[in-house]
Amino acid sequence: MDTTALIVTIAGVGLAAFVLWYFFFSARQTASAVSTSGGVQEVAITVKGGYSPDVIEVEHGKPVQLSFYRDEENSCSEELLMPDFNIRRDLPAFKTTLVELLPQQTGKFEFTCGMGMLRGSLVVK
Repeated sequence: MDTTALIVTIAGVGLAAFVLWYFFFSARQTASAVSTSGGVQEVAITVKGGYSPDVIEVEHGKPVQLSFYRDEENSCSEELLMPDFNIRRDLPAFKTTLVELLPQQTGKFEFTCGMGMLRGSLVVK
């Protein structure tokens, strides 16, 4: 193996490691839901290359309203899947889509884009 091949191999392994770290191990932004006077827990989520915040903490047994604002036209982010709650929504570009649910049990529930590349989680306490 010559020097050029060695450098290309090391760079490729380094980039692959970075991609794995970024998508699976990097620090996540966490937000706790804010309860309104009516008892609804509300969280605003921006969709742009990912979900921000991507970890949302709520209380079980209280209604939750998630406001997804899609701030891009990337085709990956045009659909939201929350399989544990049987929710599937289209997210139009540059618009807000409301998702309402009532978490009955505690736990961590994942949500993704339609392609499974963008990930977030709803933590029910």
